[in-house]
Amino acid sequence: MDIDNLADRVIAGERRALARAITLVESSRADHRALAVELGRRLAGTERQALRLGMSGTPGVGKSTFIESFGMLLTAKGMKVAVLAVDPSSARSGGSILGDKTRMELLSRNPDAFIRPSPSQTQLGGVARRTREVVTLCEAAGYDIVLIETVGVGQSETMVAEMSDVFLLLLAPAGGDELQGVKRGIMEIADMILINKADGALKPVASRTCADYAGALRLLRKRAMDPEGFPKAMTVSAVSGDGLETAWDEIMTLAQWRREHGHWDGRRAEQARHWFEEEVRMGLLAQLTRSPEMRDRMYALGSKVADGRMAPAVAAYEILSALGAVD
Repeated sequence: MDIDNLADRVIAGERRALARAITLVESSRADHRALAVELGRRLAGTERQALRLGMSGTPGVGKSTFIESFGMLLTAKGMKVAVLAVDPSSARSGGSILGDKTRMELLSRNPDAFIRPSPSQTQLGGVARRTREVVTLCEAAGYDIVLIETVGVGQSETMVAEMSDVFLLLLAPAGGDELQGVKRGIMEIADMILINKADGALKPVASRTCADYAGALRLLRKRAMDPEGFPKAMTVSAVSGDGLETAWDEIMTLAQWRREHGHWDGRRAEQARHWFEEEVRMGLLAQLTRSPEMRDRMYALGSKVADGRMAPAVAAYEILSALGAVD
């Protein structure tokens, strides 16, 4: 594979080249990883930066509908938008089982939008292991906005917050206890909470839910990297489009404030260090399954743990000792 040619085509914004580069980066084959690293070195000098928006939300909240409406709004403003939709994987085939792209028909046909569904491949947090590398590919290809949609609500917020500039939490109008979803962990991560489906009969409910979340945000959190009024809760409707323009204005206000006050570069530097350490950890873990001898030993010890003949901590100690990872 001619990496220089592929890199030049990615930089030129060729969609087919970008798709091919992402496939290369997501591959677990050793030869492909070596080529992917070389591609990363080749693209490192572009110094293009996109606004990275992370987004998560409860199942059924309308994430795909929101992304399509929001993406169409941004492309209408002359921006190029890349959407990385991380689907949960099939445990049997490893394939993507939700098919986000099929639910974004308008955006997927938009020449200024690029949608890439990626199976999470059992990666914890609902974020594919190579998602951060894919983000840099999209930036090198000239996309202005990279939106990373993650699976569900839980650890995924932590993972996506470590690769985004602004993190959005999409929630539906509450049906009972309006504060049920307000948990400390979410308050520490979310930059904006968007209450979707604020239209029709649900509009008054959405307004009340928004007020409850706004109050909780004021009570629970104020960060030095936030301007006055952030984090905040807002109502939007992906169907009617109400609130989307205002939400975009608020996102830009937050991003610009962080740039002007020196938080932007610091945040990205911390994220880069985090993913460097994470890549090292994942690489070391992969060594356990790459060696046939170690794989057999893992299986044997796992069998002993499963039937109660050995404690998990003891079995883990044996493996770590074999790797020289115990003092």
